[in-house]
Amino acid sequence: MLRGLREAYHAIHELLGSVLRMEIIAFGVQADERPLLEQAFAGRHALRVLSLFLNRDTAPLAAGFPVVSTSVNAELDAETLALLAAGGTELVAQRSTGFNNIDLAAAAELGLTVARVSHYSPYAVAEHAWALALAVNRRLTRAASRSREFDFRLDGLLGRDVHGMTVGVIGTGKIGECFARIAHGFGTELLGWDLAENPACRELGMTYTELPELLSRADLVSLHVPLLPATHHLIDAAALARMKDDAILVNSSRGGLVDSAALVETLRAGRLSGVGLDVYEEETGVFFTDRSIQGITDDTLARLVTFPQVLVTSHQAYFTRTAVGQIIDATARNVEDFAAGRRNGNTLVPLSG
Repeated sequence: MLRGLREAYHAIHELLGSVLRMEIIAFGVQADERPLLEQAFAGRHALRVLSLFLNRDTAPLAAGFPVVSTSVNAELDAETLALLAAGGTELVAQRSTGFNNIDLAAAAELGLTVARVSHYSPYAVAEHAWALALAVNRRLTRAASRSREFDFRLDGLLGRDVHGMTVGVIGTGKIGECFARIAHGFGTELLGWDLAENPACRELGMTYTELPELLSRADLVSLHVPLLPATHHLIDAAALARMKDDAILVNSSRGGLVDSAALVETLRAGRLSGVGLDVYEEETGVFFTDRSIQGITDDTLARLVTFPQVLVTSHQAYFTRTAVGQIIDATARNVEDFAAGRRNGNTLVPLSG
């Protein structure tokens, strides 16, 4: 009898395993990300990995895959989602916190489940934001370029002490708090702006102000708010005009927070001593790709990178072993929960039911 129970148990276990095994196709996978992603799903689900980004042209490649994993630069508009649904996709598992690239209403109408990664290491982004701030402040890009040509002059490399600066943190959630803690360690005066105050930032000595006051007083401004209709072009021509002529602006959140055309005009006027951008409002189709041969057709981005006080990185603030590992682990849990008929805090669509 015991033998029969064991055999029944193993039969049920094998049946459940076959039911829960999912066919997954992952788009926009970076070379350093691939082994971590493959390891996360090894022996559990079938995984196909592509470096191509998901859009209406590449969506047909997902036909027959019930699970599609995407990167933040995927173009998941209504047309792309319809193509996925027609091909048998049931779950879109995005490997990012942001999801402004996904038409959630269209996904709901098509009966697709959509999940994201609600959080990962906030230190990764905050530290990169500070790397950008320090690099533009101390002219490190120019200095490194000169050194490669054996030009060791200091002309034009004069920076400022961060100690004693007034630092404005726009958005004081988890990442903004980490940025503020680093700023506190430098010995800065902290200003903050957010819809809700963070007690931990208050404990660091942060003073919450209205946005115009923060912009006018800060020597360094760093953005850490999500991209929403209310925050689109939060830093527009009027906001830039309020900033000090020698202020530093850093954006490691979402490109749409900054009016790029207005930023170019501000720089052309000789204002702002440094700008560090890890994101750009029209980055889709450009960032994460090699355009060194054919160049780019985006005149605004091309102009931005020509300014000596501007440093642009390719949406890499999240790109640390710790953060990428956490993103992949959360994505794997999203797939597991979907396969088991469960929802979790990362589920965006459906919202209930």
